[in-house]
Amino acid sequence: MEQSLSTLSVVAPAGLRILMASSEAHPLIKTGGLADVAASLPAALRQLGHDARLIIPAYPRAARQLRESRPMCEFKMPGCRVGVRILEGLHPDHDLPVYLVDAPESFGREGNPYTDLSGRDWGDNAERFLLFCRVIVLITQGLPALGWKPDVLHGNDWQTGLAPALLKDLPERPATVFTIHNLAYQGLFDRATYERIGLPAALWSLSGLEFHQRLSFIKGGIVFSDRVNTVSPTYAAEVRTPRFGCGLDGLLRQIGHRFSGILNGIDYQDWNPASDPLILQNYDRDSFGLKAENKLDLQREFGLPRSEDAFVLGYIGRLVEQKGVDLILAILPELLRDPRIQLVVVAAGERQTEQALHDLAARHPRQVGVFIGYDETRAHRIEAGCDAFLMPSRFEPCGLNQIYSLRYGTPPIAHRTGGLADTIIHATPDMLVQGAATGFLFDEPQPQNLLNAIQQALQLYRDNPDGWRRLATTGMSQDLSWEASARQYLQLYSDAIAERQTRINAAWA
Repeated sequence: MEQSLSTLSVVAPAGLRILMASSEAHPLIKTGGLADVAASLPAALRQLGHDARLIIPAYPRAARQLRESRPMCEFKMPGCRVGVRILEGLHPDHDLPVYLVDAPESFGREGNPYTDLSGRDWGDNAERFLLFCRVIVLITQGLPALGWKPDVLHGNDWQTGLAPALLKDLPERPATVFTIHNLAYQGLFDRATYERIGLPAALWSLSGLEFHQRLSFIKGGIVFSDRVNTVSPTYAAEVRTPRFGCGLDGLLRQIGHRFSGILNGIDYQDWNPASDPLILQNYDRDSFGLKAENKLDLQREFGLPRSEDAFVLGYIGRLVEQKGVDLILAILPELLRDPRIQLVVVAAGERQTEQALHDLAARHPRQVGVFIGYDETRAHRIEAGCDAFLMPSRFEPCGLNQIYSLRYGTPPIAHRTGGLADTIIHATPDMLVQGAATGFLFDEPQPQNLLNAIQQALQLYRDNPDGWRRLATTGMSQDLSWEASARQYLQLYSDAIAERQTRINAAWA
């Protein structure tokens, strides 16, 4: 008989039992901010005394990193020629129980969890993540081998969106919460795919999974969950408008009080300049001057002239239209006329943009350093070594890099949208005098507006070093840790449990 995880390694807290379902979680597998949230939020919930656990697919990289991993059970699933196993273990960085869905035909693929080596979506993504959702449903019903059953299922993004739909008529279902991390990614597939993968016919309707004659995974999460949220209050308001709603703004308005916004936090253990092992020189608010050592180290690493006088801008992220990298490329010819400005980039995405960055670095080898790909160590060093951080996103549900930047005393320069607007206080003269400013915001994502914001930052940096230090250390003083956000999620779970009971009562009435 298998020994349960809680008795083997972790004493399970009292309180709510919460199953966090995600297609990625740092450092097991990561393509974006969802991975950071999926690992940090359940860890924070456990610290608050609740039994939160994480479930993700058993990608090879994830399986290699799981601590104390062991198989717990195996079962047959529709569409799978071989059995599906549940592996149980611990998160590499937290005492967080993790379940891996081990289905090699679906998830035993190295690299990106969603795309092949050419960057195209896997052709069987609908089947893969329907399987994931079906296994999630099984676990919520209580698998004897696990000896555990959640009070709340917390799904994240389209890859988990079918789970609430499949649970809707089950009498013993948990309360369901669904978080939208980016509404632009919806998990859309054609009608033929719907027929092929064997979903119940009753779910194909305007009040179900149908979206303009297509199957929408994310709509399943929105329609059938007890509570739906997104990752910042401003983005929650934005996606209820046609400009940002990606065709779902009407539905999000329709669900009314069931939809809200909760700002993401960050893991203050992973992102702490005072103890970060990935940077050359640790520092805090009181020793802010030591940050300059990290600038010199970053310049060395990227092959740029080492100079404390240089104004070093950083960018980390995906090279897609949403992130506004084209705005950066548009202004660089003018910006780089100043030989004391440098830019350091760690990014990957559209091949054309990658090549444009390579070309730029070749033309300006003393001012531009580029690394194509994602590298966690370089990300920490950019946050610690740059003077300011660029985030000109056209829309940004929450954003984490601006929060990391604030934590590291690297004032962000960002478009006033979504979570960027919720976390950055613009450096107006009044806010600077009051000691409240933390960065620079611009309205409307146009190249000239970005350039103006950079020039404002540059002027403060060069003309008023004391003002710049105050701006940077004010950002470092913000409390954007997960604890406050986790408490808001606990209230959301409580609301979801009440909503579930209301629906059960209505069904029996």
